[in-house]
Amino acid sequence: MTGLPGAGKSTISALLLDRLRAQGRPAYGLDGDVLRRGLNQDLGFTDADRSENIRRTAEVARLMVDAGLVVVVSFISPFRSDRQFARSRFEPGRFCEIFIDAPLTVCERRDPKGLYAKARRGELARMTGIDSPYEAPERPDLHLHTDADDVSGCVERIMQLLRV
Repeated sequence: MTGLPGAGKSTISALLLDRLRAQGRPAYGLDGDVLRRGLNQDLGFTDADRSENIRRTAEVARLMVDAGLVVVVSFISPFRSDRQFARSRFEPGRFCEIFIDAPLTVCERRDPKGLYAKARRGELARMTGIDSPYEAPERPDLHLHTDADDVSGCVERIMQLLRV
């Protein structure tokens, strides 16, 4: 899952994981914030560090998929080239790019961590969507609009995409 901060990636991911596990599917979530506190704690927010963040995560996800897990990855992943790299690490049909989309104004209104407010005050540099670019997917496998669709409806569409 890719999208701006506050678009709903983590919320949708958590509910999706609950649904998968309730069906007996072995599933695990990789969340950008969590990995940045551990595996990727040495990375900052330069373009190169953001790319390395995605590279490492794609490799971990691939290993987990090889072990038989459904892996739900929720990262901002602002660059198309990084998302294409991640897709290239998987066999065809084993990677789905899901664009969790909400207008910047909606994401800022939600602002669950207060990051947009800090960026607007000049206290946070390189905020995706403010002073660091976000390259929206051109042809995602699924495009969800969280400003118009409710979370459970979004999860249902993902479940249909996964055919589970």
